[in-house]
Amino acid sequence: MALGKTLRLYLSDGSPTGPIVAEIINWTGQVIVVPRSQLHEMAKREELQRTGVYMLVGPDAQGDGDRVYVGEADDVFERLKAHDKDDTKDFWTRAVTITSKDFNLTKSHGRYLESRLIDLSQIAGRAIVANNTSPGLKTLPESDVADMEYFLDQIRLMLPVLGFDFLRPPATQDQPTQAAQVPALTMSEVGVTAHAKEIDGAFVVLKGSTARQNGAPSWDSYVSLRDELVAQGRLMPKDAESLEFADDVEFSSPSAAAAVVAAGNRNGRITWKLNDGRTYAEWKESLVEEAEG
Repeated sequence: MALGKTLRLYLSDGSPTGPIVAEIINWTGQVIVVPRSQLHEMAKREELQRTGVYMLVGPDAQGDGDRVYVGEADDVFERLKAHDKDDTKDFWTRAVTITSKDFNLTKSHGRYLESRLIDLSQIAGRAIVANNTSPGLKTLPESDVADMEYFLDQIRLMLPVLGFDFLRPPATQDQPTQAAQVPALTMSEVGVTAHAKEIDGAFVVLKGSTARQNGAPSWDSYVSLRDELVAQGRLMPKDAESLEFADDVEFSSPSAAAAVVAAGNRNGRITWKLNDGRTYAEWKESLVEEAEG
């Protein structure tokens, strides 16, 4: 069983929409979320006048997701001021800054973190990365690399808690520690068969599963999601009646997955079933009963 972590959040102006200062107990890093509209209020915060990395985050004008730009600076606040005046980076609404409370982050550390954060954001594929290029990894002593990778682990842990998912890797069956612990689920109807697993808190339809190509006349749930998957090439034509999942696809819920597979409105808690015939809902109920003893 994994050990827990204590995360401290401080609302610097007492508002849930204002600046947030976040820390993990016994970690030297400090994360500050800065709304662009309140950038001027952060001018005197000493933490932002240090070496560190930052991410500019906002909606992508060309799609439904986010756009993110990653950078590093010797004085993070000065760089944020410059970006605030830059018309080519008009998209951002919030900045996430990461500095060190013990002043031990150097320029080389910042460049290493910048490069790794860009790479991790691109691998995750949850946001459009606005950086034109990814700087190569800077050479660091072996001990410094270990320290920075630990630093990155804490950043990746904190950002989803703060509402930023762009570093979180997609859930796939290739994560053996996760996938091996949960049973397979199957949905077989309307002439197609799909397999799924619940991995890392996400409902994942597995590569090779099939989905109905032509939707039911009454279908009105998750239609745009299915169209997006087809446009991305993640759902490919298989034959005149069906589509095939080209890779593992993460869904927000069993019902979202079921609707895409069936091309019709479905309650995924009932339509997805284990090999023993139990529905997803019955399986979840049994887990609660077991936990209660």
